[in-house]
Amino acid sequence: MELDAYRQMAATEDEHWWFCGRRAIAEAVIRGLGLPGDADILEIGAGTGGNIQMLEQFGAVTAVEMNDLARQIAREKTGHDFLAGHLPDGMPVASQGFDLICLFDVLEHVAEDEASLATIRRMLKPGGKVVLTVPAHQWLWSKHDVGLHHMRRYSRELLKARIEQAGYRIEKLSYTNAALFPVAALARLADRLRRSNTASGQAMPPKPINSAMKALFSAESRIVPNAELPFGVSLLAVFGKDAAFDAAPKGGRLAA
Repeated sequence: MELDAYRQMAATEDEHWWFCGRRAIAEAVIRGLGLPGDADILEIGAGTGGNIQMLEQFGAVTAVEMNDLARQIAREKTGHDFLAGHLPDGMPVASQGFDLICLFDVLEHVAEDEASLATIRRMLKPGGKVVLTVPAHQWLWSKHDVGLHHMRRYSRELLKARIEQAGYRIEKLSYTNAALFPVAALARLADRLRRSNTASGQAMPPKPINSAMKALFSAESRIVPNAELPFGVSLLAVFGKDAAFDAAPKGGRLAA
């Protein structure tokens, strides 16, 4: 991401409807996982630290972020020590160390997404879970994705294939941000038509609009833990190791 994007994230992630809604859904999903009370949690691509307080409800959090500025902002903001690291081959943590690994809109930034998922698998304790979100629908590609240095947006089928090929069993795979899907689609299509190099929808909206959008998005926290939405702007997946993967001949697949 551009450095200005990290500064904007730090300034808005506590109040902006999108960050708040994603955080509310993730919290509700994690709450239903039945983690141990002293869970060891890893957030990869922790950005400027907006999810740390939420995750610390569930256990001890290790945060990894590749960008120097983001780590500096996060340390100042949270008082938490953020480790330097990147996927797939630059992770500063031990194997089989974590009950929960979270990647909130990270995988789309990584060229080697399947190799990254295989790396993450090695860091899970037996019975551990991964909670992951990514942007959905390549046809929504716009200046927004370019500005954030996305490599791709995911279809449900592509994300499912990447996860399973890396040796996992999927427990949940749902779209999110369904209520605002028409608004987001129109905004992305408008970005394609506008001559501006900046994407719409990144700045903080006026307070009444932000509050209404936050309420709509956050309301999915009561749905997604128990059901799977059939459409939306993003995808959320929950998965753990597939034991059969370890017993099967690997062939040309990535060993994990």
